[in-house]
Amino acid sequence: MIIVDGRNSGKEISNFANLEEILVDVMEDEGMENRVVTDVLVNNEQFSEIYPHQAEDISTASITSVEVRSVEASEMALAIAGEMEKVALMMEKAAHEIARLFREASNTDALELLQDLLDVNRDFMSMLALLRTQYLKGVKSDDLNIREEKFTDLLSEMTEVFESEDWILLADLLEYEFAPLCLEWRTTSQNVHKAMQEQKA
Repeated sequence: MIIVDGRNSGKEISNFANLEEILVDVMEDEGMENRVVTDVLVNNEQFSEIYPHQAEDISTASITSVEVRSVEASEMALAIAGEMEKVALMMEKAAHEIARLFREASNTDALELLQDLLDVNRDFMSMLALLRTQYLKGVKSDDLNIREEKFTDLLSEMTEVFESEDWILLADLLEYEFAPLCLEWRTTSQNVHKAMQEQKA
């Protein structure tokens, strides 16, 4: 049995060779347009791929049931927007911690955490850009543009300081410029979430 969002799809597992074929077929259905899969249960157990296309290696001979759960893409986007304030807070705290480590000359630990922070920051900015283009069309966003510019300029400056290995200056930039910008992003994230809620209403 193949269940999609609580309803029997009427499709037979035996008509497919492997799990990937089932999932591709489900996603191609008209009803799945603008939806995002949140959970896949195989034989009533949560399934998530450990490596790309793992689903292709799972033969339908071993499958008795598949359940696919999904949400509207706009619902997912709204939920993500609601989490962005927490991410900004996490980045702010990380900036203070990395600055402390640099000042204590724990450079290896600081650099490791800094790499994580930059990865999170990149994902944060990418997600924000996606939300703006997909869900905030027509919303006045001067505030976002100014903050994005400030962030970009600061990251360029931090890169130069990183390359010259001036760890104390990098600590200062993190604590006195990057962290306060993250605080501003918390407010911006709240505004983005609110604007998306208003558009959805």
